[in-house]
Amino acid sequence: MTVLTQHRALITGASSGIGKATALAFAKAGIDMALVSRSRTDLEKVAQEAEGRAAVYPLDLSVVGQVKAAVSAIAAEFQPTILINNAGMGYTGDLLETSLEDWQRVIDLNLTSVFQCIQAVLPGMRQRHQGMIINVTSIAGHQAFPGWGAYSVSKAGLISLTKILAVEERANGIRVVNVCPGSVNTPIWDTDTVQADFDRSKMLTPEAIAQSILHAALLPPQAVIEEIIIMPSAGAL
Repeated sequence: MTVLTQHRALITGASSGIGKATALAFAKAGIDMALVSRSRTDLEKVAQEAEGRAAVYPLDLSVVGQVKAAVSAIAAEFQPTILINNAGMGYTGDLLETSLEDWQRVIDLNLTSVFQCIQAVLPGMRQRHQGMIINVTSIAGHQAFPGWGAYSVSKAGLISLTKILAVEERANGIRVVNVCPGSVNTPIWDTDTVQADFDRSKMLTPEAIAQSILHAALLPPQAVIEEIIIMPSAGAL
């Protein structure tokens, strides 16, 4: 599959999981990319697999005070027509036992950094009267899962942000998409902030989500898929 050369995507959280799978799917489709994540080494490995389609921009999105300026600089250089907000963290813990520090860390990365990335790319998209913003949320933003409070609230907030942004930017030629997966077998389950014992073989693959993101991104300008909910055939885990 090939696309017109005007497609240029900025992908956050691009060094592993859904972000990496999306970068490789986009590269195969002929889309140039700016890849953002904390680790330059991991990003360069993805860029190498992308066979010349990707430039790497190491950036810690959890430091929200620096995100808008840093992403604005990337956007000025790269001029993306597609922004994929995929970076995020998992977190488990009952609400009563969640510290304010942990709560803020989850909200900062999963919601506030996305808000800052959006503010960074919107001026250029408005100027071109063209663009697509794809936010990777979670079924946990729609359904209540005990023990996932901070994470669920961050994703519910991101779903709401996505809906509001879609309405505000429609007249500016900017399409906004909520890609909302169920459980996906990514390295998020191996992090020290997530304590869960699920059968990962029954989860969705990152590649399945990447194909859905690519499909939404390649729709003609007069069409938009506003929300894609993708669940494992085994149901919510």
